[in-house]
Amino acid sequence: MIKVLIDACGWKAVIDAGINIDKSLLETVGTTQLVLIPNVVRELEALGGNLMLDMLLSKSEEIPAPDGIGNHTDDQLLELAKLNNWPILTVDTELKRRISQLNLNWIEVVGNKHLRLI
Repeated sequence: MIKVLIDACGWKAVIDAGINIDKSLLETVGTTQLVLIPNVVRELEALGGNLMLDMLLSKSEEIPAPDGIGNHTDDQLLELAKLNNWPILTVDTELKRRISQLNLNWIEVVGNKHLRLI
């Protein structure tokens, strides 16, 4: 089983595209466990709207942010990805650039239709 870190914009893109997250992740990377950090939950709550946050929370493992990284969500996600070799679900261009510099993986929404592992 692979753990997948969720970024707020990645989750919003999944919801906006109407993607079945379970089916798409299974087809893309196999069996997964979604992982959330507190900053991402706060960002999704602040976005409001129909982001199916209750469903995401019920499907996810919530973990604390790593120590000594600061309070920036991207920094926290990158540190966890680096420590655990977990991909990040995101569509954030700057975050994807930083992930690439670390030779890590990300999962993105492609063409509002499906997910792709990079």
